[in-house]
Amino acid sequence: MLQIDALHQAYGGSHILRGISLEARPGEITVILGRNGVGKTTLLKALMGLVPVRSGRVVWEGVDLTHRPVHERSRRGIGYVPQGREIFARLTVRENLLMGLASQPANVAVPPKLYELFPVLAEMQQRRGGDLSGGQQQQLAIARALAARPRLLVLDEPTEGIQPNIIQAIGRVLRQLAREGLDGQPMAILLVEQYYDFARELADRYVVLDRGTVVASGSGEEMEVHGVRTMVAL
Repeated sequence: MLQIDALHQAYGGSHILRGISLEARPGEITVILGRNGVGKTTLLKALMGLVPVRSGRVVWEGVDLTHRPVHERSRRGIGYVPQGREIFARLTVRENLLMGLASQPANVAVPPKLYELFPVLAEMQQRRGGDLSGGQQQQLAIARALAARPRLLVLDEPTEGIQPNIIQAIGRVLRQLAREGLDGQPMAILLVEQYYDFARELADRYVVLDRGTVVASGSGEEMEVHGVRTMVAL
């Protein structure tokens, strides 16, 4: 599992993350919620090694990755879907998927399962990424992160700016991935989300951040009882 223990992070003089601890387990979707500016994206960037941490630990499958480089985290089975998708607009859909294999050995191929999960990508393999709709680009971004067959998938607001039918499709894919991954093995999923109803539908576990600290956590089925909707309302 993923364990984040007492993580602190700062930009200049601003203390962004203040002792955050949480877990993400195979077979479960752990949802991180909170209003804008509370540190959700910074937490994921710290997890991925994109920003340095001041103190605390990031441990995945028993290995301390706190100060390991970004590419090593990918090689150890962590896939990342950043906010805003960040696909390669000039590359084709297939070329984007191949970029997801950059940290893997040269003989590793794109998993055929990706085209089953996202049929639209099979139809558009030769289309440039920049020609896809926003929802199609989001599916491509998720598929690219999955290309290397990660055991932990980290997503930063995948529903942002996406039409409702694609949001529902993404939700079904994430639930299937948590249950059976790409190869029949459960996957751990860590999801930052502002769309409360989507988060409540998917969450096995939830964490609420405010001002860089964890202010509430529990099982997904307790979100309504614990008043999480009010905590994250804009």
